[in-house]
Amino acid sequence: MNTLLELHAQGTELDHTQRFLLSPGSRYRLGRADSQLHLSADRSNHSEPDRSTFLAVPWDHLISRTHATLSVQLDHLLVHQAPGAVNPIFFEGKEVESCRIELGSHFVLGTTQFVLGHADHTGQLARPVEEVRFNPQSLRKVRYHDAENRIEVLTLLPEVIEGAANDNDLYRRLTQLLLKGIVHAEAIAIVVLSVGNEPKILHWDRRRETAGQFQTSRRLIVEGLGTQDQSVLHIWEQQAPLIDEATLASEFDWAFCTPVDGLAGQPGGIYVAGRMGKNFQPGATLVEAQQLDADVKFCELVAEIIGSVLKAKRLERQKAGLRQFFAPPILTALGDDLDTNLLEPCECDVTVMFCDLRGFSKRAEHAANDLIGLLDRVSRALGVMTQAILTHGGVTGDFQGDATLGFWGWPFPSPEAAVNACRAALAIRSEFARTAAQKNHPLADFAMGIGIAHGRAVAGKIGTLDQVKVTVFGPVVNLASRLEGLTKQLRVPIVLDETTANLVRGRLTPGEGRLRRLARLQPNGMDNAVTVSELLPPVAELPYLTDDLLVEFERGVDQFMSGDWEGAYQSFHSMPAQDRGQDFLTQMITMSNRVAPKGWDGVLKMPDK
Repeated sequence: MNTLLELHAQGTELDHTQRFLLSPGSRYRLGRADSQLHLSADRSNHSEPDRSTFLAVPWDHLISRTHATLSVQLDHLLVHQAPGAVNPIFFEGKEVESCRIELGSHFVLGTTQFVLGHADHTGQLARPVEEVRFNPQSLRKVRYHDAENRIEVLTLLPEVIEGAANDNDLYRRLTQLLLKGIVHAEAIAIVVLSVGNEPKILHWDRRRETAGQFQTSRRLIVEGLGTQDQSVLHIWEQQAPLIDEATLASEFDWAFCTPVDGLAGQPGGIYVAGRMGKNFQPGATLVEAQQLDADVKFCELVAEIIGSVLKAKRLERQKAGLRQFFAPPILTALGDDLDTNLLEPCECDVTVMFCDLRGFSKRAEHAANDLIGLLDRVSRALGVMTQAILTHGGVTGDFQGDATLGFWGWPFPSPEAAVNACRAALAIRSEFARTAAQKNHPLADFAMGIGIAHGRAVAGKIGTLDQVKVTVFGPVVNLASRLEGLTKQLRVPIVLDETTANLVRGRLTPGEGRLRRLARLQPNGMDNAVTVSELLPPVAELPYLTDDLLVEFERGVDQFMSGDWEGAYQSFHSMPAQDRGQDFLTQMITMSNRVAPKGWDGVLKMPDK
């Protein structure tokens, strides 16, 4: 294999592209200067210029005449900023004076990106004497003369696809299988069009291993994959002269390229090359001799099967990645032909739920000798949270240690967002209450705290379709997190902000859940006060807290906010002992001798998050 490396320079315009072959052990200079400027500079220093070691990028005026020096190693590149270079080198988003570039990574000078890779094995032939583009109608009429062999190869195709450990393994298996099925082929490659419409070989194989490196026609790959709908055949004259690769035409005098839909996420296909058979008559073309029509037909059949399987796998990977974040109704609405624009970050109204696991730190300390067991229990607890979020139409945004973020209202707006968030919160509370009643249950000693807030935010995906994460940003997320933290001080499991409470009140049926205002307070680190409410289960699940008692409690909250702390104390004192919701305010009233402080404005300033 070729040991040369390749540095691909790509500017902001499609024609601002250049590829430089780099030899390991060599040093190069990289800059904007053309050969004439470079020659003058070298002569001023009384030294002979070495144009072969100067890499010119003339289109980018942000690059200095000599901007960087490159030291080429076997599998990486060392880049150093040259003295006098005006603008910095950018690597991994940071300004650097030097960096190490591994294969597949890149650095940036000015507006130009430089990507390091293995040298391409594509060559450039003179124009073919014949070019044929095949269409399905013509290929349907072609008959196989070796149908038994073709069928045998096709029966192995599912095993090749399913048995591949990764993409590279798939390409290796596929080229070997195609060599068995395409009898006239001497060599086969899997190719794609990468950045700047440049051909790239993903894998190649040939019938005679001792024949050396397989080189391809750049022109054929560009023309064959540019259409993405039909195979293209090129035929060259025997001993046709090459523009830059002196051995290609003498080795192969025909080649065709067949597109494969969805290959490697880029325009890709199968490149097949060989020589004319012994029975080929001088002066005749391959198409007239009809030696390759059946091979093209067979290759297109294989390409169609592979494309369909890759598409199915891609959709399955997409759904598998999205399934952990989206509820089934959302996935159904997104459909199989996923419109990625729906997942792009956008500003929208969302209801955010922040659910934290109580008792984790204590359990972690006690389970220092069984952290795997603790992880399993925490995972089960987080599973309770995510299952409830997805069941009630929400999106799971992220895991933060022992906490889960869920939100509603994206990717599709919904008037039921706040109500569904409350339903999910009540389901989580109910499940933890159920497991707490079972002494030996893995989650028996865990509890939870939930904060819910509604407001404007930016929601959307991060990453790729194969590996996507979704999240939500904005003050409403911080508020939900603060409300979750307040559940510890207010001693209730679920706390809502005022906006969510107003949206839910009257729409959540008594058989689903109930609300009661708790206080008006200003969370630590926030400028504005917020009226918070508790979300409670229905009377059937919490019989000691009747609806009449909730009315009495809210009367006490009104008295507390207005400064009548004696009246508030009496109202809270009428609550049953099991109710922890009155503890915080009762304690504050008692500590102040049932008298509101001077200048009381009804707002509690919370000292902690």
